[in-house]
Amino acid sequence: MSDLTDAELLAIFRKDDSRHYAFNLLVRQYQRKLYAFIRRMVTDHDEAQDVLQNTFIKAWTGLENFRADSQLYSWLYRIAHNECLNHLRKMKRGLFVSNDTVIEQLTTTLDSSEHFNGDLIQKKLQNAVMRLPDKQRAVFTMRYFEGMKYETMSEVTGTSVGALKSSYHIAVKKIEGWVTTDQTKST
Repeated sequence: MSDLTDAELLAIFRKDDSRHYAFNLLVRQYQRKLYAFIRRMVTDHDEAQDVLQNTFIKAWTGLENFRADSQLYSWLYRIAHNECLNHLRKMKRGLFVSNDTVIEQLTTTLDSSEHFNGDLIQKKLQNAVMRLPDKQRAVFTMRYFEGMKYETMSEVTGTSVGALKSSYHIAVKKIEGWVTTDQTKST
């Protein structure tokens, strides 16, 4: 079945007898995109699956009240974005460790993951991305990997377009610096 419009999905969802069917369609329509974003944020496959599941649980409980002021896509990404940030906060709090320790854990997870199939350059890029602060990493991931427009990112994050552009530019500069530094260390 091809992707349905937001209006079509919501119309099916609002009928009591097809609510579960509509939600299943929504999950199938958006789970890959959401998983890719979440995975880049938390790196571990199993943790990404957990965050994705939490995202869809929150979507299920909130979909009845969804007013369609934004696209379902943006709304779901906002939930996923918030769930990722919450998950990363819990990791830091639960481990009682510094941000550097969490970054090291995330990059180690990426290096040892059987689910990451990128080449050396992709791995260096992803390791550099993991060193960004959580919110900056989310902005970079949405723009660079997902190709999301700044206006959509603004809906997802609740941040102004100007601030997002600035954050993305700073992230790119940091990543370029880290990748360059890592390359000179390895030669």
